Amino acid sequence: MTEKPTRVVTAHLPEDLAKRLDEYAHRQERSKGWIVRQAVTDWISQEDEWDRMTREGLAAADAGETVDHARVEAWAESLGTDAPLPLPKP
Repeated sequence: MTEKPTRVVTAHLPEDLAKRLDEYAHRQERSKGWIVRQAVTDWISQEDEWDRMTREGLAAADAGETVDHARVEAWAESLGTDAPLPLPKP
């Protein structure tokens, strides 16, 4: 299996966060680098998803696929009641 090239990235962490990272690395028998790599991978995946959803929402709004504010407000107010309204759709 061919490994991807890597690059060292340095980050300054507050002392308490660095200590917690040390503790988790020790408890999980993983390197700090492995934990940081996982955290950054997960964060980037989340940001990619937020970006995709934002672009999708903006495209829908540009296409006129919107829901009247009053309908959304009525739906939100109905949540947690005995008769919640269905999610309003464009």
